[in-house]
Amino acid sequence: MTPGRRAWLPMALLAGGALLMGALFLHLGSEIAEGETRRFDVFVLDAGRALRAAHPWIADVMRDLSGLGSSVTLALVTLAACGYLAVTRSWATAAIVAAAAVSGAVAVALFKAGFARARPDSQLAQIVVDGASYPSGHSSMAAVVYLTLGALIARMRERRVEKVYILGAAGTLAFLVGVSRAAMGVHWATDVAGGWALGIAWAAACIFAVRWADR
Repeated sequence: MTPGRRAWLPMALLAGGALLMGALFLHLGSEIAEGETRRFDVFVLDAGRALRAAHPWIADVMRDLSGLGSSVTLALVTLAACGYLAVTRSWATAAIVAAAAVSGAVAVALFKAGFARARPDSQLAQIVVDGASYPSGHSSMAAVVYLTLGALIARMRERRVEKVYILGAAGTLAFLVGVSRAAMGVHWATDVAGGWALGIAWAAACIFAVRWADR
């Protein structure tokens, strides 16, 4: 493979991944609207409630993990990252990271309003949360912020093992945030899955934009 093709391959994979995850998100939303996922969602909701009842400490752990995907936490992480990028004069990357977080939050709000899915019964949840359910905002935005920043940090490392570890850690954070939302019963499991799909698509598009700006 020529150097030119090797340079474009990651961008092609990012673009393809973003489109694939975006299509998965929309397909899952369609299945939810048709009621095809209800049995699975109810099963996971009941399992989470039984787990919390059997092991009360799990509720505290899930609540703490959920905080990693809160608006305040992700806003602080994004501001800190953009501040560092600004200090290092990486103006374009800082702008793209900020735009990814802001536009991602707007997209989540619009999709929530569009699908208008009701949350699980508050009596079955660990905490009471208002608003529409699909997609999970915590899951979506955790994937957007952590995966985007993880990919940017990984790009600065040379060794493959370091890159894999950094991306794995970022992915684990996003995964745990989503699991916590379903485990606490504040979201259906498919809300979380859709949130991950949307967040991964948004993060892939952001990294694609960063690579394009670098070129």
